[in-house]
Amino acid sequence: MRVHLLAIGKIRTGPVATLTEDYITRYNRLAGPLGIGPLAVREVEHSCKDPLKKLLDRKWDADSNTARYALDASGSCLTSEAFAQRLACHREENIADLVFVIGGPDGFGSRGLPCDLPRLSLGPMTYPHLLARAVLAEQLYRATTILAGTPYHSGHV
Repeated sequence: MRVHLLAIGKIRTGPVATLTEDYITRYNRLAGPLGIGPLAVREVEHSCKDPLKKLLDRKWDADSNTARYALDASGSCLTSEAFAQRLACHREENIADLVFVIGGPDGFGSRGLPCDLPRLSLGPMTYPHLLARAVLAEQLYRATTILAGTPYHSGHV
């Protein structure tokens, strides 16, 4: 199962980019032995014409062997354990691609969110769109540590 993070807006350099990369690296190191593919990040500029369409192109829009989620404040809130279980279920269902979509500075704004995408929320607080990537990367890493039974999750806040 390949995992994709599709995002409107690009992270340049700085602490958020470093943090996001750190969690992606940790996740990728642990995910392979669990039978979960690496995390690939695809970004498009929020100023381009219809960035959401560029992100959700061809394959993931029509492929029935893909699980897609939009990160949105109105979405379902999962515990880290439930998120890990969902990841494991998708792996066991032989889902080819697991896709997470993050909006830009104004969320999905006037572009709108495709109505067929299930929504996940990172919690009731509002996060800047760039920080949401770091939080999602950390939660993916945390999910793999839960599935692997490593002690990382036991020290949660």
